[in-house]
Amino acid sequence: MPSTPLTHREVRLTAVPDGLPRPEHFTVAQVPTPRPGPGEVLVRNRAFLVFAALLRTMIGAAAAGLPGVRPGEPLPGPAIGEVVTAPDGSGLRPGDLVGHDLGWREYATVPLDGCRPLGNSLPDPVAHLSQGWTAYGALTRAVDVRPGDTVLVTGAAGAVGSLAGQIARLLGAGRVIGTTGSTEKADRLTADLGYDAVVVRGAGPVAKQLADAAPDGIDVLLDTVGGEQLQAAVAAARPHARFVLIGALSAQLAAEGLGISAPVELDLVPIVLKRIHLHGFNAADHLDALDEWTERFGGWLRAGHIQFPHARLPGIDRAPEAFQHVAEGRHVGAVIVELVPS
Repeated sequence: MPSTPLTHREVRLTAVPDGLPRPEHFTVAQVPTPRPGPGEVLVRNRAFLVFAALLRTMIGAAAAGLPGVRPGEPLPGPAIGEVVTAPDGSGLRPGDLVGHDLGWREYATVPLDGCRPLGNSLPDPVAHLSQGWTAYGALTRAVDVRPGDTVLVTGAAGAVGSLAGQIARLLGAGRVIGTTGSTEKADRLTADLGYDAVVVRGAGPVAKQLADAAPDGIDVLLDTVGGEQLQAAVAAARPHARFVLIGALSAQLAAEGLGISAPVELDLVPIVLKRIHLHGFNAADHLDALDEWTERFGGWLRAGHIQFPHARLPGIDRAPEAFQHVAEGRHVGAVIVELVPS
């Protein structure tokens, strides 16, 4: 383990964005390396996740009275790192890998109860930054995919959706349909990531494309987008369909607005007549699913039954660029800033 430097770099918010953040809303600052206090672990970060919902964190503190990041503060986010020092009796040793929520910096002091030992449960430690836990929890705790179900995943090329289609298939879904923004992504989803058909935004009315892809209707919706795609899902739902709503990319990645509100007009008549079940879901409410997911994910990865689609951008200096990549949808899967090559 190399000696701890006197200074390190962290990415700070410089100004509250007035829409989607641009590179000028961030700065990479050279600051003193933090020193752990009582009950804290000093971690050298290896990689962190960049995700769309961070926009709400950037804007919420200023615009909506929500907890969030204020100008001059470093950004948070899921990270994996190596323990440098840990309190006596903690069970952690230098070099151990841990997960925590203080990304966007090279070193972090993390409360002991905020560190999750990772061990060797996954063949690639970076896979701990996948958002598959959210998809798995939603499809097992909120809607319970059943053998033969027709499952629709909106935002299928995103960090959640690119795993959700594969998970639905492994859980027994009979047909898996996704939505995305380009034919190139659609081709990847059907070729490699478990999707039978993909609705492409801009290639025609979403409702018409969905009706063609699922002529018998859908049983399950995992919605990360909202907007027109949620409306189309209501029209396509079969009786007693189960919808789980986990995100609102239609607002979070909109060119205008604050990303903290995603109004959508839904027709209540088919919701009532079809007895559609709508379930808002946050994986943090289902911590029991995390260990279960990690065990199954590791087994599926080792057996070649699942892929972890992601892009790695090397170096903390590229973190502002990485958020641009997320906002513009340049990649299939997660976007990760890698600080220490695996």
